[in-house]
Amino acid sequence: MRPSGRAPDEMRSIAIETGFTKHAEGSCLVSFGDTRVLCTASIEERIPPWLRGKGEGWVTGEYSMLPRATHTRGSREAARGKQSGRTQEIQRLIGRSLRTIVDLKTLGERQITLDCDVIQADGGTRTASISGAWVALRLAVNSLLESGTITSDPIQAQVAAISCGIYNGTPVLDLDYDEDSSADADANFVLIEGGRIAEVQATAEGATYDEEGLLRLLRLARIGCDKIFAAQMDAVK
Repeated sequence: MRPSGRAPDEMRSIAIETGFTKHAEGSCLVSFGDTRVLCTASIEERIPPWLRGKGEGWVTGEYSMLPRATHTRGSREAARGKQSGRTQEIQRLIGRSLRTIVDLKTLGERQITLDCDVIQADGGTRTASISGAWVALRLAVNSLLESGTITSDPIQAQVAAISCGIYNGTPVLDLDYDEDSSADADANFVLIEGGRIAEVQATAEGATYDEEGLLRLLRLARIGCDKIFAAQMDAVK
């Protein structure tokens, strides 16, 4: 039995509230159970120096966790003067994941930054960030299309992410904090609609697993991402 009482292939409730902030070109508050992340997309008519003259744009991500997003207060990374390795890893993952489904030449010479700020953490913050960032990106690109700034859609597909793990010997979907902190193995899957894989991060924590165990986690991830894809589309309609 999972601590939450969920079935092995049962996700937490998903909620996506769009237009959550006033000024960003695209924004949403995404909730996976008790994990809540504010995702905003900002369009800037500039590109990194190393892209100048190439006729293409850039999509990147930034990630942070509010001091009291967890059970105890964490210090702000800005106050420490540097980002943690975990933060840098996650924001690179967010950027990579979103770039897999964007035609950067069609986007043109502009940059879209996805800011993912964790308000409350209960496991799966990086996967919720990626799933919510796609919604914010979709809304921001819609504004470019509606204004006539671009005439073709650079977003080629949906992308979503979900965590899976082996808990008490059983593969389970969408780990919350209680499961994540004591799982035998945990994995994060970034999937693109249509069955393609963008990235997999899979780690044995307390016990190793075999090929069949990995495939069972992938099958669960497909179930989860199909539900996220549906929630994303409902949010941006």
